[in-house]
Amino acid sequence: MISPLRTTSLLTFLVGAVAALPSTAEPTLRVFVTNEKDDSISVIDSRTNKVEKTIAVGKRPRGIGLAPDGTEFYVALGAENAIAVVDPKSLAVLRKIPSGDDPEAFDVHSNGNIYLSNEDDAKATVLNPKSGQIVAQIPVGLEPEGVAVSPDGKQVIVTSESTNMLHVINVPGHEVIANILVGSRPRAAVFSKDGKWAYASSEIVGEVKRIDMSNHKIVNKRVLADDQAKPKDVRLSKDERTLYVAGGRANKVFVLDAETLEIKKDIPVGERVWGLAISRDGRRLYTTNGLSHSVSVIDTTKSEVMATVDVGQFPWGIVIDD
Repeated sequence: MISPLRTTSLLTFLVGAVAALPSTAEPTLRVFVTNEKDDSISVIDSRTNKVEKTIAVGKRPRGIGLAPDGTEFYVALGAENAIAVVDPKSLAVLRKIPSGDDPEAFDVHSNGNIYLSNEDDAKATVLNPKSGQIVAQIPVGLEPEGVAVSPDGKQVIVTSESTNMLHVINVPGHEVIANILVGSRPRAAVFSKDGKWAYASSEIVGEVKRIDMSNHKIVNKRVLADDQAKPKDVRLSKDERTLYVAGGRANKVFVLDAETLEIKKDIPVGERVWGLAISRDGRRLYTTNGLSHSVSVIDTTKSEVMATVDVGQFPWGIVIDD
């Protein structure tokens, strides 16, 4: 028989253990879109596909991402050399953090740090958004843009548009451990869940490639079947069998087999499709259409647009709080 004293001690331990766990905010079920020319964010209710509010955030907002615990989201303000921190519930801009020159894109590490590209400085900056401290600055190629953090947090890819490379940075060492030469003007990258594979787009040559991250070698690549294709963002489906590619001036999202990169379909959306975000359940894919000033909502089970949402001028980045 367990004594009352021992039972009380066990309960005290369990309560303390639960209290020590990191808190996670309830998702707001909102979609946040940066409008580059409006200096604003459009807030879309994902249940209705309606804009519920537009908020002023700062000058030239582009990259956007959620904190791991969902309590904040971050916006790169290129013309302010800062990262804005926003409350996803109240939609208040909480603070702005110096980030180095011209922050464009970033990804958020599971430890909470932001890995961002400083386009004018040819550097990648590691920023702690809670303290505002710059943890590291890593020299990379010219005009760095796309950033992707591996799911295990051990590797970060930074694309450099003018050097035509993917730079692989180790964590926590923050050293470039590989430079992968790719097609002209690489824009974005994404990792598979197990971190074994990465995918990246090259805008000028209209190409997507698949990379083995164990040896940092390109396994296969595909030129998109459209002369107007200038691919930017890339996203994997929930089951990781499908790769979605924003086709830029082709005004389409290309649907590829994630292993072979065979093009299975293309989905017409708005003009100059740029950013992509996929819902947690994998059933909805959102696109930012820069020249149409809109967001397309794609039903991934049918591979067709289910809604189009008008937002601000020149939407760029997008993230879903679900």
